[in-house]
Amino acid sequence: MLLSPAGVDALRTALTRTGFTSHGIAERLGAQATAAVARNDYRAALRATEDGDSLGTLIRVFICDQAEPEAAVAAALAPLSLDEALAGGLVERYGPGLRAGVDLEPYGDDWWVLADVPSSARPGRPLHAEHVLGIGGATHTLIGATMRRPVDTALDLGTGSGVQALHLATHARSVTATDLSERALRFAATTAALNGQDWELLRGDLVAPVAGRRFDLVVSNPPFVVGPGTTTHVYRDSGRVGDAIGAELAAAAPGLLTEGGTMQYLANWVHVAGEEWDERVAGWFAGTGLDAWVIQREVADPMAYVDLWLTDVGETADAQRMAAWLDWFDAHKVEGIGFGIVSLRRGGHTDPVVRVEDLRQRVQPPLGDQVAAWFDRQDFLRVRDTEALLAERYRAAEGLQLRQEATMGDEGWGVDRQVLAMPNGLRWTEEIDPLVLALVGGADGRLPLRDQLALLAAAHDVEPDEMAEAAGPIVAHLVERGFIEPVSA
Repeated sequence: MLLSPAGVDALRTALTRTGFTSHGIAERLGAQATAAVARNDYRAALRATEDGDSLGTLIRVFICDQAEPEAAVAAALAPLSLDEALAGGLVERYGPGLRAGVDLEPYGDDWWVLADVPSSARPGRPLHAEHVLGIGGATHTLIGATMRRPVDTALDLGTGSGVQALHLATHARSVTATDLSERALRFAATTAALNGQDWELLRGDLVAPVAGRRFDLVVSNPPFVVGPGTTTHVYRDSGRVGDAIGAELAAAAPGLLTEGGTMQYLANWVHVAGEEWDERVAGWFAGTGLDAWVIQREVADPMAYVDLWLTDVGETADAQRMAAWLDWFDAHKVEGIGFGIVSLRRGGHTDPVVRVEDLRQRVQPPLGDQVAAWFDRQDFLRVRDTEALLAERYRAAEGLQLRQEATMGDEGWGVDRQVLAMPNGLRWTEEIDPLVLALVGGADGRLPLRDQLALLAAAHDVEPDEMAEAAGPIVAHLVERGFIEPVSA
């Protein structure tokens, strides 16, 4: 840990005593200043903390990145001694005062997360090779996408500061966390202890520290950055060439998961000229026996991608590094880099379902609930043939909308296009024909689908068996997407 056990207890006492929590800071600063801080505008926060009390001092040091007088910082951190705070790197000397040596972030209702100070706060200061990342966009993406059903055992691969493990501990009986970086494990251990949690922390590369063990839930925000395999910062660079780390995690998943267990991780993948990106990624799961749902949330062009990650570590002035990275993309015909979420399940089936698709629209949070529901729908469909599907009663998804596009003609408006739109959940939209519209429109949960189709067949002068045969795959698709829901579910 960064501090001794007694030092961690003393720090927790200080943070609790002063009210240095998300709620306490928001109450002290007010809504306007709190919102400004989220945009890295500290002016109002600094004005609100000029009186020099202990909470104000901690806000100025750890939120606004200001140097404050040594006596004020010592009083704010008491009963943690200033000597231990300095020795553990919690604060550091800067000019005549002290400033934050780490990013101590109040998080959630009553948590704190320790990480390295971000590069944006110290421009021109090179990042440590084992820089420990704080809570960023990717962190929040994985937190939101993780299924939160109760489990016995959970694993956080590449834990970094430990924020994913914090969340796992809310619904797992035991939590194991690994990292290649010894330095990261020290931060994670401090985060765990400061929040009164007890995790098993293991050092090693990806799954190596837990070889031969299985878990009910595995999550990972790995060093997924795509490139020639150069390693300069362990939080970003895996040392694997291209997008191989995503495939490597997929291959490891069957040996990591208990029966019914799930694994979710963030990944980047390349879009190669002349190849279908979704087929490339689907190949990661061939032979694993796992159900897989991969959703692509963003795509970046190579130039923007390289600029993003060089900026992230303060390397934008290194023209040679940028050129080498872009040359690698050119040599491998990379036209874009996708970012998304991989969700896997060890269901024990001989016919695993693999879906790889774009999902760029905003979805109803948390995404983890939508992922869990998707797997539930796969379970429903897997055990039902067409006859069983038609025997079910269905209802349209709550709030389902029909959107029409029409053109004015000589005889009035003529409908050109009809689209089903889900305002909730995954918020899919899909163009449909009149038959599907009639099927969904009649899904009120009262009639078995076969009876509903018989009425449609009579209305359209079609044989009922032909109608039923044609409707089977359509119904399965509508259920998988969530446009209609079985009443029995």
